[in-house]
Amino acid sequence: MRYYEVLVGDLQYHGKSALTYAHEDRLMPGSVVRIALKSRAVLGIVQREVPEPTFSAKPIAAIAESPPLPPQALKLIDWLASYYPAPFGSIIRQFLPPTTTFPKRPAPQMSRDATVGSNLPALTTEQQHALASIKPSGYHLLHGITGSGKSRIYLELAQRTLQQDKSAIILTPEIGLTAQLTEPFMGQFPGRVIVIHSRMTPAERRTAWHDILCATAPLVVIGPRSALFAPLKDIGLIVLDESHDQAYKSETAPRYRAERVAATLATLHDACLVSGSATPSIEEYYYAAAKQKPIISLTSLATSTSSDDRISIVDLRDRGNLTRSAIISTPLISAIQQSLEQNEQSLLFLNRRGTAGAILCSSCGWQALCDHCDLPLTYHGDTHQVRCHTCGRTRSLPTQCPDCGESDILFKSIGTKAIVSEIERLFPQATIMRFDTDTDRRAQLETQMNTLKSGAVDIIVGTQMITKGLDLPHLSVVGVLSADTSLLVPDYTSSERTYQLLTQVIGRATRGHRPSQVLIQSYAPENAVLRAAAARDWANFYSTELDERRAFRFPPYVHLLKLTCSRATSAAAERAATKLSQQIQKTHPKLIIEGPSAAFHPKEGGKYRWQLIVKSASRQILVDIATTLPSGWVHDLDPAHLL
Repeated sequence: MRYYEVLVGDLQYHGKSALTYAHEDRLMPGSVVRIALKSRAVLGIVQREVPEPTFSAKPIAAIAESPPLPPQALKLIDWLASYYPAPFGSIIRQFLPPTTTFPKRPAPQMSRDATVGSNLPALTTEQQHALASIKPSGYHLLHGITGSGKSRIYLELAQRTLQQDKSAIILTPEIGLTAQLTEPFMGQFPGRVIVIHSRMTPAERRTAWHDILCATAPLVVIGPRSALFAPLKDIGLIVLDESHDQAYKSETAPRYRAERVAATLATLHDACLVSGSATPSIEEYYYAAAKQKPIISLTSLATSTSSDDRISIVDLRDRGNLTRSAIISTPLISAIQQSLEQNEQSLLFLNRRGTAGAILCSSCGWQALCDHCDLPLTYHGDTHQVRCHTCGRTRSLPTQCPDCGESDILFKSIGTKAIVSEIERLFPQATIMRFDTDTDRRAQLETQMNTLKSGAVDIIVGTQMITKGLDLPHLSVVGVLSADTSLLVPDYTSSERTYQLLTQVIGRATRGHRPSQVLIQSYAPENAVLRAAAARDWANFYSTELDERRAFRFPPYVHLLKLTCSRATSAAAERAATKLSQQIQKTHPKLIIEGPSAAFHPKEGGKYRWQLIVKSASRQILVDIATTLPSGWVHDLDPAHLL
């Protein structure tokens, strides 16, 4: 009998190390097995063979009929456990198929031909220079405007990688964008592309996982952030498309950032890592510049038949701009009417990432900010106070705008259904489609892509999902209905997210297909973020935002740890947060601790939530704090936001 330490891949396993099991045969490290955890059958990964233990070890129930996981996967597990402390079972689970049933199917037979088809457009001179700058290994930031042809470069890099007999991972932030990204890759590499994501059935995901592990030829694996854990051997390329997107941050344990996992995986395989975005994150751009990593710019449209694009900001404080509708400005209505007459499309984006509790003067655009954090204050109707959800400071609700004296200062938010109703009233003959998180699954964006591209829909209404990756040849008008909303979110990333969202939605129209106009509705038309986005002035925005981050001690100048507790009463949660804050400050007197404060969403599942924000120049100190928390606390290292 032989004995093995097995990494247990089950969310209910909260141990901090492998468990020992017995099996008669010799097993290789990385072998996937089925084991018993108490009375349940779960999956595990053989870590190593060990001497016979002093206790009676349970037997390994079954071994998958597939090769072991590549050694880099085991090393990535070790890195994850040290970098993002989390229940051990949740980390191991990322690397395993979704069911405990092992598929019985032969390894897929694949052609080794890796030639890009001739139906692709010729590379522009700028694209050729970009490709020449991307080396076979190491990190590269591809900073290309929307429509500059970043996807075309990904195809060439994938071809280069396959010809080197290595595999590629192409990541997309949203499952809804997977189909659009997959289509050109499947057309160029038939039989070599495997898509994997959570909307597939467990059986489909299990089959895809098995086919990846058993493949005898290099592959292109496409999917959201979880595709990083696909059991690929000999990875030569990892691409993060739209790398700035917050969907690359996992909101459940282990709360990893995909860009950091990708960087480690690329290092383990000596692979090329390409991070592509029109609006790179502030942190990523800062680190790339500081570490002198390649920053490759694409400043021209890949294909252009028109450069007649107009971008303007509509001042909603001017009541003359709201003569026909309280929601849609008169200039935007006129632009939509013109597009309908020319059989073109319009897209209306509702920036709904905000709260009706934010405080905004509809007359002059003033907003209430925290003096300590420079973040928007949030109104709480139960106490009639405004609160900063980062540091916890409160003050009375202002009765009038301190700048202009206007008394009507509460901003009222609207939804996409209200927008559609207004559009139906204004344009009763138009064909309208709405896309948001409430959209019926059969009408979700990925299933309607061909309909939208055909021009059969006159007016598209939606939230953030319609800002990403859509290439609509018939689109000539984009309207941003409430550009201010994301600026009102009480978080240090609000300006960055607003700039990114506006740049992305502007990029849906300004792709060179036809003359286009973008109208951005705002109560604060002089806002520097809005003006930078409208002018597509990344350099000025980046410089200004860095100054803000430095002044108020936010990343990239510090590391962050968000700590949240849940208790039966708000008072109990506040006491627990205060106690932990005092303990941390006593042990680490130089740390900056913001709070305690009630969480932005103060009550969930019948429990009250309070939080602390810990800032440190040393990330390791934050890791140490996260691993020694009292029970009842949840931590988030490197949070994408503080809400």
